[in-house]
Amino acid sequence: MEKVIRCAWTTQDPLYIAYHDREWGVPVYDDRLLFEFLVLEGMQAGLSWFTILKKREAFRTAFDFFDPEKIALYDERKVDELLSDPSIIRNRRKIEAVIHNARAYRAVKEEFGTFREYIWSFVGGVPKINHWRSLGDVPTRTVESDAMSRDMKRRGFRFVGSTSCYAYMQSVGMVMDHTTDCFRYKELRDNGKLV
Repeated sequence: MEKVIRCAWTTQDPLYIAYHDREWGVPVYDDRLLFEFLVLEGMQAGLSWFTILKKREAFRTAFDFFDPEKIALYDERKVDELLSDPSIIRNRRKIEAVIHNARAYRAVKEEFGTFREYIWSFVGGVPKINHWRSLGDVPTRTVESDAMSRDMKRRGFRFVGSTSCYAYMQSVGMVMDHTTDCFRYKELRDNGKLV
């Protein structure tokens, strides 16, 4: 049986493998899912992505399935409720950032029609397919993520530094950073569309 080669950052955990094989680097155009990944990236700051993946379902439940319209209306009582929920990351700054980001998201959607139009504009509306040979070749930030970070901060988003923005771009498939030895690299490159 031939061994499946994956990106070097993937562990043997089934949850991590499923995320790598099915989601990472696949373009997301759904506004709610784009917002979900924005929340998760913000929560990840200073923690491992695996920690966030393990808590993803708990985040979905705690944050009304990442409905920005509902989250934008959260008040101090809701913040206190979230801070007492042991199934999520209980960091006041991060929880408050989710609420601020939901409000900024609504403003962006009002201006652009969809969040997708706004967020994908940083890569010209199409995924950037990279051809990295090893994990060490993959950047942690780019000119595009710098521009995204600056603009999002200007619009009131929080926890959107350039490194976080680049990780977000990787997660939602704005950039495809599977290394050239990974089985997903060939699939995604050859298909011309990411599935």
